Amino acid sequence: MDPRWPSAGFGSAEAVAEAILYEGYLLYPYRRSSGKNRVRWQFGVLVPSAWAAAHGLVDTGVAGSAESPWQQTECLLEAPDDAIVRIRLRFLHLQRKTVEERTADGYRPVDRIDAGDRTELSFDEAVPREFDVEARVGDLLRGRRLDLHVPGGEDVEPVVDGRGEPVGRVVRRRWALSASVSVSAEECPTPFLLRRLTVRVENTDRTTPADSRRAEALRCCLLAAHTLIAVGQGRFLSLLGPPEWAADAARECRNVHTFPVLAGEPGTSDVLLSSPVILYDHPRIAPESPGDLHDATEIDEILSLRTLTLSDDEKREVRATDPRAAAILDRVEAMPPEVLERLHGAIRSLEPVRPPGEAAEQTPWWEPGAEPVAESVLVAGALLTRGSRVRLRPRRRGTDAHDMFLAGRTARVEQVLLDVDGTRFLAVTVDDDPGADLHQWYGRLRHFRPEEVEPLPEEVEAR
Repeated sequence: MDPRWPSAGFGSAEAVAEAILYEGYLLYPYRRSSGKNRVRWQFGVLVPSAWAAAHGLVDTGVAGSAESPWQQTECLLEAPDDAIVRIRLRFLHLQRKTVEERTADGYRPVDRIDAGDRTELSFDEAVPREFDVEARVGDLLRGRRLDLHVPGGEDVEPVVDGRGEPVGRVVRRRWALSASVSVSAEECPTPFLLRRLTVRVENTDRTTPADSRRAEALRCCLLAAHTLIAVGQGRFLSLLGPPEWAADAARECRNVHTFPVLAGEPGTSDVLLSSPVILYDHPRIAPESPGDLHDATEIDEILSLRTLTLSDDEKREVRATDPRAAAILDRVEAMPPEVLERLHGAIRSLEPVRPPGEAAEQTPWWEPGAEPVAESVLVAGALLTRGSRVRLRPRRRGTDAHDMFLAGRTARVEQVLLDVDGTRFLAVTVDDDPGADLHQWYGRLRHFRPEEVEPLPEEVEAR
């Protein structure tokens, strides 16, 4: 295979992309009657531009609604001109499921149909779509645009009673979509060859009336839109922790309604995932997960146990709501005890058994039963220990978004913690937090790296 071309697939990044595609698609208890399932499609929604303007959703790309006519990914790429880049756009296409009852004059829409053991409810579903764009890096310096058109369609499924007589039907209808993908590259003013790759995805629908309700506008929207990008002879740089020589170029990347991170196996850098939800580099699905539960941010064990507690009537409604919800219920009910037990926890590292008579090492601090060890860390010539006070300076990139609101605030060090890889962290309580005493009591502390704090000279032990 020509090394300039990326591999046929995107490796383990595809599993994470699939979880993003269906994140929030239908939430526990997976029933149409549940309040949380009446307002859907919360991530990566690209709406028609006229509808967005009429509803005040057109923004500058710096802040604004999570729903927008477009999203933009900018990332950093090290690759020669003849390297091939593949961009895959993925999204959901809304499919309206309508239940119709058979009458003497034909069919009429109804809310539900009961036919023996089968129940069908009117509800919205979705069909996955994906499109690929491939080009040489050198060609992208001149830019490239792909216009997409997804045709509408209609499928009809009969509903029969116990005698096989038709009593109704399920009609699934899709409306046409139109979108564009624009890809370009430009040279960065860095000491080494580096390109800024820009991918802009836009909803180009012109058929949706500006005064439509959201439920109607969703028919022509791209839902859960995200992109996978691969390069065959090159690498992407992390925007969360770029090398120093590329730090300025990383800060200039403008990402709108999407967050690009390195994907695939740890240690690789030839695949990038640009997601509408915040992720860290090299995200992955837990290997213990038995299957998609439409909520990758939740805990599989809790969702599975709760699903098993549904009553027979609730389970009937789940199966009538959506085929994917029915598949979740079937999978959980058929889950062997050993699989459910595996969800309870996982051992990520093991230690070898010591031969008889060999002296045991000191029990690490993170093991149960270990004696507490007083820890300290040297920061800017000051030895910080419990009781030291610091000013918080969270990193601009690669940190928890909530920590950014604490920049400049003062805090008290409650613990100096040692991670399993030898990294030290400061656990602190914020000085002007009215709940600081309560947080200190039950251990709900905020964690910062040593380089994210500034010692307060008058209140630390100098070394």
